[in-house]
Amino acid sequence: MKKAVFALAAIAAASAFADRMVLKSGTVLTGTGAVVAGDKVKFTTDDLGAIEIAADKVAFVETAGEKQVEVAALPPEEKPPETWHGSINVAYESARGNTYKNNATVVANLNRRWDDDRVNIDGGYYFSETGTSKHNRETSTDRWEIEGQHDHFWSKAFYTYENGRYEHDDIAGLDFRLRLGGGIGYQWFEKSDFFSLGTVSFNQELGAAWIRVDYKEKDPDAEKSYATLRYAHHLKYFPKWNPDLEAFHNFEILPQIDDFDNHLIKADVGFTTKIIMDFDLLAKIEWDYNSMPSVGRKSSDFRYIVGLGYKW
Repeated sequence: MKKAVFALAAIAAASAFADRMVLKSGTVLTGTGAVVAGDKVKFTTDDLGAIEIAADKVAFVETAGEKQVEVAALPPEEKPPETWHGSINVAYESARGNTYKNNATVVANLNRRWDDDRVNIDGGYYFSETGTSKHNRETSTDRWEIEGQHDHFWSKAFYTYENGRYEHDDIAGLDFRLRLGGGIGYQWFEKSDFFSLGTVSFNQELGAAWIRVDYKEKDPDAEKSYATLRYAHHLKYFPKWNPDLEAFHNFEILPQIDDFDNHLIKADVGFTTKIIMDFDLLAKIEWDYNSMPSVGRKSSDFRYIVGLGYKW
């Protein structure tokens, strides 16, 4: 809560005659013309000339008539109403002629922050096919996913979370993978100043999860459901020189509790930047790693995404 040095009516009467300002630290300044401007007090001192002091640093001002104006508390600053934010980005490529190609990507996010709670929902669909004609083509990507997480803050930085994720990847031979989990997290920075270079948000999470998975072609010895540990971190950076640019990085690893050789990794790095009004450009690299994939499939999948979208 911000403090003001003067009751507004009192300052109007006293500012022209103020000659002694006492700070809460005990420092005494002499001069004239104390004026409140926002959360600052402008004061002309005998030795330093015109200066500005944060209002909450001042104890009181005495006028030449020996009247004392005490610090007065102003009503709490009104916060902007809580609302949902989100984005949707689309990338599409098509070719006809000697090459027949269709590539489409849609990624979306919906999030909201309250004083003690935070919700984040992400979804994505990825499709690509190529060949020589529409009668001779092969699908090389057919994947969709959705996940959500709720955080409850017990203090300014410490929170607990619960989350869920569902994904399908036809090319990777993944019929479905369902994950439910929970744990603890710590918000080290939340839109905090970063050495005057911009603002940064960074949090880490540790927890556990239950996974249910089904492959089209499966190893007979593979488990359909198992428990894992979970570590994740999330980083966002908004540079001072371009506040409309957001750089980000996310990382998550889930090793099976009784078999660390079986683990999943999901990571991305990229940026979004405003183009005009609320339309933006998204560029990012995604990496999915499955140490025990479906039979005949590779462990790593990389996706390179550049798309246009709308952010609110």
